[in-house]
Amino acid sequence: MIEVTTALEIVLSHTSPLPTEKLLLRFACGRVLAESVASDIDSPPYTKSVMDGYAVRSADCAEPVSLTVIEEVAAGRVPTKVVGPGQATRIMTGAPIPQGADAVVPHEETELAGDTVRVRCVVKTGEFILMRGREMRAGEIVVPAGTALTSQVIGLLASVGRDFALVCKAPHITILATGDELVEAHESVGPGQIRNSNGPMLRAQAESCSAVSEYLLGIARDNHASLTERISEGLESSHVLILAGGVSAGKFDLVPEVLASLGVTAHFHKVRLKPGKPMLFGTRGSQLVFGLPGNPVSSFVGFELFIRPALRKMMGYATPGPTFVPVPLAAEFATKNDRPTYVPAQIEKTDALRVRARTSFGSADLRGLLGADALVSVPPGAVEYAAGDVVPTLML
Repeated sequence: MIEVTTALEIVLSHTSPLPTEKLLLRFACGRVLAESVASDIDSPPYTKSVMDGYAVRSADCAEPVSLTVIEEVAAGRVPTKVVGPGQATRIMTGAPIPQGADAVVPHEETELAGDTVRVRCVVKTGEFILMRGREMRAGEIVVPAGTALTSQVIGLLASVGRDFALVCKAPHITILATGDELVEAHESVGPGQIRNSNGPMLRAQAESCSAVSEYLLGIARDNHASLTERISEGLESSHVLILAGGVSAGKFDLVPEVLASLGVTAHFHKVRLKPGKPMLFGTRGSQLVFGLPGNPVSSFVGFELFIRPALRKMMGYATPGPTFVPVPLAAEFATKNDRPTYVPAQIEKTDALRVRARTSFGSADLRGLLGADALVSVPPGAVEYAAGDVVPTLML
């Protein structure tokens, strides 16, 4: 067995970002920017008001004063008059500051009578004004390569003249469940059978990180012919092949042998963790192959610890993860394990962030994952935690 950190290093060392493609912004959410983008303009492009009110000379407003209104400037319009001593320009949010003015008085601090405005407050230089280029300058890098394209980032790209993004291509995933005992969700369960939950679950996990689940191959049976046919199909066109089941050391765990016969080089086959010890990782050229244990919680944890980081690196993320953060426990928690263990948990947000370990009946207890939005990392041995103790937590 190898340690989790070593296994992850091996996975990421065999993983490279995919080639790039241009996408219109409306199709790019969830992808990762493959180039740094600079602003093509100063922003704001002119010194502007951030309030509805009056553009004034602060020297005129060292005390309450009455000023003559010489002009009104709305957003999208340009001032035509210079503000001189004893004068003011009525101005709207976003409008350019007229020459001569160096501050804005909010509308609420004034009284207008005809063309005279009474300023009731003392005004300081620069109040309620955003100077040209304060947010960003033309030529300044505003979004570095490796940034995930969230709605905020897409808005920023549009503001600097981009209607497209250069991104790494989305990895194509093939998912195959194995086992004579499996039937699909729509089928009735016979004696000794269980439904295939791993296939749909792993597909959903892959698509949650914007990968493309190109094929869901269904179920391969525990014999060389079925496994060879389905695995060959999965290796034909996908970047990543994910198998669930058949990777342990039992008589019918034939996946490692079949993978080797198809030219897949295994880099490790056992990882010191719980759940998910009998995990296989291999490559064929640039293709990645992951063999996950058949128990669904093991498959789920294996995906989050190893496959999601690999997919993120393929997509160009600067930090592929997984990233554990310290979070206090919401309640006492005790466990005893022979290996480092990753416990499904739930984040609680009350007066502060807390994490609560969920009750589970083992690696086959898929219902125990219900509501889990985190994994808590627990060291081997007998461990007892009190409420408030801080534990390494992976947000899902």
